Amino acid sequence: MHSIEHSSSPRPPSPHDRAAHHAPTADPPPRRWWALALVCVAQFMLVLDVTVVNVALPDMAADLRLDRETLTWTVTAYTLCFGGLMLLGGRLADVYGARRVLLAGLALFTAASLAAGLAGDATTLLAGRVAQGMGAALLSPAALALVTTTFHGPERNKALGVWAALGGTGAAAGVLVGGALTAGPGWPWIFWVNVPVGAALLAAVPAVVRAPHPPARTPRPPAPPHAPTRLDIPGALLVTAATGALIYGLVRAGDSGWTGTGTLLPLTAAVALYAAFTVVERSVRAPLMDVRMLTRRPVVAGAFLMLVATALLIAFFFLGSVYLQHVRGYSALRTGLVFLPVAVATGTGAHLGARLVGRAGSRTVAVAGMAVAALGCVPLAGLDGAPGVFTTFAPALSVAALGLGAVFVTATTTALALVGHEEAGLASGVVNTFHEVGGSVGVAVVSTVAAAGIERGAVTAFGDAFALCAAVAAVSALVCLALVPAVRPERPAVPHAH
Repeated sequence: MHSIEHSSSPRPPSPHDRAAHHAPTADPPPRRWWALALVCVAQFMLVLDVTVVNVALPDMAADLRLDRETLTWTVTAYTLCFGGLMLLGGRLADVYGARRVLLAGLALFTAASLAAGLAGDATTLLAGRVAQGMGAALLSPAALALVTTTFHGPERNKALGVWAALGGTGAAAGVLVGGALTAGPGWPWIFWVNVPVGAALLAAVPAVVRAPHPPARTPRPPAPPHAPTRLDIPGALLVTAATGALIYGLVRAGDSGWTGTGTLLPLTAAVALYAAFTVVERSVRAPLMDVRMLTRRPVVAGAFLMLVATALLIAFFFLGSVYLQHVRGYSALRTGLVFLPVAVATGTGAHLGARLVGRAGSRTVAVAGMAVAALGCVPLAGLDGAPGVFTTFAPALSVAALGLGAVFVTATTTALALVGHEEAGLASGVVNTFHEVGGSVGVAVVSTVAAAGIERGAVTAFGDAFALCAAVAAVSALVCLALVPAVRPERPAVPHAH
């Protein structure tokens, strides 16, 4: 997303300023880095809420009497609204200002966290998760826009490196924080912990992150009368509704079967809504997404890699949490500790991928990463007994996560480093949208395949779900041979935020 926030300056930037990578609109160094710290803390909360919920699912199900479908929606409702509305959030930041949209998203996310923690039934819980996702969709692109326009030159690379590091750190912290809070004060605190942090940020951001105003001695040209502010609201609603219908159909397949009416109707509706979204985006004057970007091979490859990698990784957390607590009798805290090496392996894989993609090329790293992910899932495929958690289960998932970490970096690098600078914002928006949607789709599919295990504790159902994960990773490795360009990107791309 391109940014629109600039701080005050005594004069407009000159070519010499830009050549020297010094922005005259930039804040003094201490203020800039404090601003970075604040927006990174805000983004960290969003990252945390993707994985923190998974560990608490069994306790939430027991307290609120949640069935399998509701448990699935507890995870997917957040990522669905986050991904479906992210492009609109970026557009709002362009139109109304990144700081203003960031504060609005932060306020909504904080209030929604309070409501979710207070939930006494499934309806209130899911409403809170939907609102959290909407707040995240406003906050995340606005926060990244502030980072990219506050820093310039070498400082920008450092700042974006800090931003990218939130991914692996947030995943690791999510499983630990979720386990500790659930085992301690209780599952509502996985949401309530956001409230004091959000309130503190709401107070600090206006004092540290400056609002934009015109530079001195540079008159602003008058706005044309009745100039419309174009926001593609229909496009945002259509793509979110289409993804929601897709996930609903995938979840319903666990009860209705893949050929049942309850499955086919929403899946058909999803296809129709996606088609309508494409028509709208090609006809409106200010589209939410330039669908022509999906004809660019690097962007399609990056989106595919991001979709599959996120679907698999979030599915691992979902399946593993329910299996360990529901079948093996692990506590929430112990479950969080089991997943710690998995989260660390994801970050390690991303680090290795970033180093290898420029040497071996995007295609090689993508194929290898998917192949490693498939091999990692093999020991858990056909699960029919009680494998050692620390000798088989955790190591197998860690190997798979190591491969997926490399795929994440390859996805962003392929999509962003092989398109022009003027298209980087659009490509980033597309890839990040597929990132969030991938998490929703992955959880929905494995929830259906492992329905008997989630509802009745049948171990073989979990084995079937992991076998599916292995097959998806293996097939994706073959797809990468044809889809991913065989190039060595010269300039690095910033990994996804979570």
